[in-house]
Amino acid sequence: MMYYVYALYNRKHDKIYIGQTKDLQTRIDLHNKREFKNSYTARLDGEWILIYSEQILDRTQALKREKQLKSYRGREFIKRHIPR
Repeated sequence: MMYYVYALYNRKHDKIYIGQTKDLQTRIDLHNKREFKNSYTARLDGEWILIYSEQILDRTQALKREKQLKSYRGREFIKRHIPR
């Protein structure tokens, strides 16, 4: 089963969210509907848009890649994908 590591961007607040999932489109919809009540994305209004994603073969590797993207260098890489 394929997993996705993804980055969302909220233009209104200039914030980035990085996560991983099996079903990318459903996950984006859930973030925008504020389904995760106490989550980082639910606390901020405005639309979350997909700015980056990559497919990973298994969850262990997806979690490892997610952690890499959340590092300083990973966030610098992701910031280059923010639409201006």
